[in-house]
Amino acid sequence: MRIRLTTLVTQNYQQVAANFDEKLFKALNPPFPPVKLLRFDGSRKGDEVHLELNFLLFKQVWKSLIIEDSVQEDEIYFIDKGIQLPFFLRYWQHTHRILKRGENTAIVDDIQFKTPFILVDYLMYPVLYGQFFYRKPVYKKYFRRKQ
Repeated sequence: MRIRLTTLVTQNYQQVAANFDEKLFKALNPPFPPVKLLRFDGSRKGDEVHLELNFLLFKQVWKSLIIEDSVQEDEIYFIDKGIQLPFFLRYWQHTHRILKRGENTAIVDDIQFKTPFILVDYLMYPVLYGQFFYRKPVYKKYFRRKQ
């Protein structure tokens, strides 16, 4: 399944890309499940991000590898791929696109995922959509142009 969300922010795309760091990653985490950041190398090819998701009764480790990154004239992007996923996911790839839009920036979260069963894909879609929709106001506040 695929989820694609775009958020327009009022900062230069290069500044936005430069601030895709550990601090932003922590700010983007929704209230549930609580996430403990175990490792954050960055967003360049070969970097890894390791998380511990706390579902209260049990915990799950999620490890992602940055498999590609690119800096172009009007776009900066990186792709993380799940290499160790929670039991309810079988595939995860998240393309983070930072697009120049004049003096502003469009941040695109483009997620592809699969669960063990197609029916579960449809059940997980609204949950995951909500998790990423939560990011929109965080991005807007985090990247509000300083006057």
